[in-house]
Amino acid sequence: MPLHRKHLIDVADFSRDEVELVLDTAEAMRTVLERPIRRAPTLRGKSIVNMFFEPSTRTRISFELAGKSLSADVVNVAASGSSVEKGESLVDTFHTIQALGADLVVMRHACAGAPDLAARHLACSVVNAGDGLRGHPSQALLDLFTVRQHAGDLEGLKLVIVGDVLHSRVARSDIWGFARMGAHVYLSGPPTLLPAGFGDLLDGDGVVRVEHDLDRAIDGADVVMALRIQKERMAGGLLPDLREYARRWGITAARLRRADRRALVMHPGPMNQGLEISPDAAYGPQSVITEQVTNGVAVRMAILYLLLAGAPT
Repeated sequence: MPLHRKHLIDVADFSRDEVELVLDTAEAMRTVLERPIRRAPTLRGKSIVNMFFEPSTRTRISFELAGKSLSADVVNVAASGSSVEKGESLVDTFHTIQALGADLVVMRHACAGAPDLAARHLACSVVNAGDGLRGHPSQALLDLFTVRQHAGDLEGLKLVIVGDVLHSRVARSDIWGFARMGAHVYLSGPPTLLPAGFGDLLDGDGVVRVEHDLDRAIDGADVVMALRIQKERMAGGLLPDLREYARRWGITAARLRRADRRALVMHPGPMNQGLEISPDAAYGPQSVITEQVTNGVAVRMAILYLLLAGAPT
């Protein structure tokens, strides 16, 4: 079954079958990464341009490694040092990238909708690596992949997302992705950092609930995901003081005893240890945070492969 799409802009319009295809393909890509020589010739002759207009470590490097592991030519472009600093518009930048013969563009931008603009102006494929507060689809897919490796079926799992959901593009994509696969998603955090409703987000595939009391939310959870607390939100009065936040919504080993004994602990990074998550939780036996980073390469290999080379035979 091919991935019948040219771009990866948002997981919101992915079907269950499409999600499963990406995850199954990522399984095959993991075997490539486990070889002594971690290379496959699949995308030899293809050119991938990583355009990152916001800082990134994990996403940028994993897309670069993913492309190189499939033998593609990979070029990294940052806003700093590019013609954007000289006043060149995004559309003009797209025309330049197109003229240079790119086969796929991976794009991160502070403005929601920037990858959609790229898809309209580029003849090549576009992958959204994070746009504004809208979404981060490859992160959601790697989170789904990580959980599926441990839990098998995602149907009926209880996922608790804790923290600044309101300003998190990771949370938005994870809500879509996990609910689409039939999981029960619980959101917990200060009322000022949780969206008011989800009628515009979901179409009945999964269950999404808000529970401000983290101890109640985490009861029996299969997966607990902490989000980075953006300390700049303190200036707008959206957070209690940081000590109070850590007490009420910080993920600790003691608090995890309320979850299922096999519960997974996740974090998209970067972490503020001692604030949203304690070291004993971040590096404890239930943590799969490092696995998320490793799996990011395999999942992004799958994305690049499916968009550029078609489904496996």
